[in-house]
Amino acid sequence: MGSPCQGCGACCAYFRVSFYWAESVPFLDGRVPPEMTEQINPHRLAMKGTLVEPLRCVALDGEIGDCVSCTIYPNRPTPCRELEPWDENGQPDEKCGRARAAHGLPPLEPIEPVLPDAPETEDPRRTGTG
Repeated sequence: MGSPCQGCGACCAYFRVSFYWAESVPFLDGRVPPEMTEQINPHRLAMKGTLVEPLRCVALDGEIGDCVSCTIYPNRPTPCRELEPWDENGQPDEKCGRARAAHGLPPLEPIEPVLPDAPETEDPRRTGTG
């Protein structure tokens, strides 16, 4: 199943994207392009376009609800990396749902959670038990 994010983009035009300033400083291994950020306070930056209405991150390309992409996807800030469409139980994420609703998009359906592989059990013939 592909990510619903590529046909959505609602979170990029609903939330303030704020993060620690070092994420945008190259010599500190920051990867967010500094020219796409603005300062909130001495410790926090935000993606341009996410501080005042109408919100729309400067890195968002495309039409919300149709076909979108993040122009800095490999270098996106922590809040963008942490937001997922579903939680660990396969239920639609509450934040994602709010953003989708605000843009008139239908809620996501629950999915089956991806469970880690079951640990291998020892063969009783090899351990002398059983």
